[in-house]
Amino acid sequence: MTWTLSAPCDYQEDIRKSRFVALAAPVTDAAAAQAFIAAHSAADATHNCWAWKIGQQYRFNDDGEPGGTAGRPILAAIEGQDFDQVAVLVIRWYGGILLGTGGLARAYGGCAAKCLQAGLRQPLIERIDLRCRCEFAEHARVRQRLMDCGALLDGEDFLSEGVELRFRLAPDRRETLQRQLADLSRGRIHLQET
Repeated sequence: MTWTLSAPCDYQEDIRKSRFVALAAPVTDAAAAQAFIAAHSAADATHNCWAWKIGQQYRFNDDGEPGGTAGRPILAAIEGQDFDQVAVLVIRWYGGILLGTGGLARAYGGCAAKCLQAGLRQPLIERIDLRCRCEFAEHARVRQRLMDCGALLDGEDFLSEGVELRFRLAPDRRETLQRQLADLSRGRIHLQET
């Protein structure tokens, strides 16, 4: 099962006089991940290293640490705990003692892992993007069917001939919802992938 965070979380630890602070948050796209990192990076820190993963997309950054000693271990912590749609930022204030490449990788990866372990996790449900059109008189009942099936409503457009609803739905609920909407509209309402 794949997980995401239900809320932001943090963890801090001192390792050989260097202070490490890990911050993690759920994100829905690359722009949200980069915004989280930009908003929480510490200007006075020695390094702001990070990684994020959203589906098949991922990015990481060592921010001046030796290559592969910070961003990649943070990403490995995310993947190792079956997380998706999360961003993790690990901030380091250098304490004067060199950790070596192995020590850095353990410190960054370990802080990221402990941060994610401390966070409130929730199962990540795969959803597909769908839309449908209905008449104005059917709008309230269609919305209720969507909510009953666990759909996440993304938007509604009120057109001259009715309402177009855009939503996300778990793939295994699609047939049930299609049948309910067809029954409600005498076969007129059809689900379309976007």
